[in-house]
Amino acid sequence: MLRWIIFVALYTALGFYALQALRTVTRFPWVYFTYMGISLIVLLNFIYHFTWGEDAGRVLSRPKSYAFGFLLTIIVFNLITVIFLFSEDLFRFLTSVYHKLFGGNKELTFPERRRFLSMIAMGIAAIPFGALLYGMYRGKYNFQVLKYKMEFDDLPDAFDGFQITQISDVHSGSFDNRKKIEYAIDLINKQQSNVILFTGDMVNNKAEEMEPWKETFARLEAKDGKFSILGNHDYGDYVDWETPELKSKNLEDLKVLQREIGFDLLLNESRYLSKGDDKIALVGVENWGRGGFKKAGDLSKAAEAIAKDDFKILMSHDPSHWEDVVISDDYHYHLTLSGHTHGMQFGIEIPGWVKWSPIKWRYKYWAGIYEEMGQFINVNRGFGFLGYPGRVGIWPEISVITLKKKSLT
Repeated sequence: MLRWIIFVALYTALGFYALQALRTVTRFPWVYFTYMGISLIVLLNFIYHFTWGEDAGRVLSRPKSYAFGFLLTIIVFNLITVIFLFSEDLFRFLTSVYHKLFGGNKELTFPERRRFLSMIAMGIAAIPFGALLYGMYRGKYNFQVLKYKMEFDDLPDAFDGFQITQISDVHSGSFDNRKKIEYAIDLINKQQSNVILFTGDMVNNKAEEMEPWKETFARLEAKDGKFSILGNHDYGDYVDWETPELKSKNLEDLKVLQREIGFDLLLNESRYLSKGDDKIALVGVENWGRGGFKKAGDLSKAAEAIAKDDFKILMSHDPSHWEDVVISDDYHYHLTLSGHTHGMQFGIEIPGWVKWSPIKWRYKYWAGIYEEMGQFINVNRGFGFLGYPGRVGIWPEISVITLKKKSLT
């Protein structure tokens, strides 16, 4: 209860401070009351869904996601406005003190707040405010196909030109637009890749979230197969299950569901992909994550049936596994495919110029292709979304990777 009181007090203080900017910019009372009404509705909606609502526990349902998204939008707008106002108020205070001490003023009088600064503050705050709303309305389904060509000295000849489509972090429990998802499935099939590799987090919490989308995802097509692994959300660890048996059944249901969709689920195991006399090893580990995430992945077990000199592609959900374990392993894993970070669903990317997201402060490898010790990883930005029900700047990704034999000349 205390944390809610503190939160409401801080939210109210931010809102009251930001209201001063509105009062400086406009004299129409209806503007103030509209602002206060929206802020109050957003706050009450958030409190309801996270305390008394149907899914008030740890499960992050769709209504809770939207409650959080709208609250975040209001807080960001208020916070940026307040930063500007506080800077101006500090200047006003120092000016008043100076005039009282050295200017002969008998009283401490504050200069009026300057209207143009309030307008600038609200104008700047409106940019992330609008971006966050756009991200919830359209950005979350702004699917991008990112294509990479990767060259390797020891790629088997028959696999020169072999094409992989990688998707990750579906989070089907967050979907709310069937036409957009069907469009994305068609977009994946349009790539006509040899294989489709899914690198974990099919659901947010429960296997049942995927049931309405099973037939849609079953339409995925690849010439040489579809393969998958589990991510941290697939184990049901974020649900307060009534019994351990229910949790175990949920995981088994998800495994069955993935196979019904047509995925060959790799649980710390491997497969060979063959073309004529040539082959490459596809290795899939269960989730292994740093910082409190499940460590069910067992790289040694997964690689038991392959040879050290095989050309190897590893599927591992969390890129921290690659950083902490894979690149220093005795086996050389030519290419690792991961996801998990979502690129935080927020950032700025201008190819060749800027690539930034706050997630970089937690994950060194958070989006795109990286190389260490002659080994590569692609961190997919994710197909779906979780928490904030949108995306800003970091769009949902379909990775298409073409393997090429490096020329000797």
